Amino acid sequence: QVRLVESGGGLVQAGGSLRLSCVASGDTSKTFSMGWFRQAPGKEREFVAAIDWSGDPTYSSDSVKGRFAISIDSVSQTAYLQMSSLKPEDTAIYFCAAKPFWGAIDSPATYQYWGQGTQVTVSL
Repeated sequence: QVRLVESGGGLVQAGGSLRLSCVASGDTSKTFSMGWFRQAPGKEREFVAAIDWSGDPTYSSDSVKGRFAISIDSVSQTAYLQMSSLKPEDTAIYFCAAKPFWGAIDSPATYQYWGQGTQVTVSL
């Protein structure tokens, strides 16, 4: 079993920055990649970014490219999402997830383990 715990969410003004963290514990050898997804009220869960435990390559959605950066520390088993130039439309619950080597990197169905989520709210 793999446990994921996110932190770092909060309220920020548009144009500001936040860094989310996701600490993985348990049998992480079952996982190959870590991803971040988000879900706004009334909307489906949306892919944000992903990274392999090796640190390379990284993937990100077009909506956050150039503003968000994903990174990973395999020693502390922590994945990070650095969010900059935040917009009100980035407001959502952000989830950390882990997947095996197979499956689409941007599909929630591929990910086997999920954190509880952390709220990010961007105000005008």
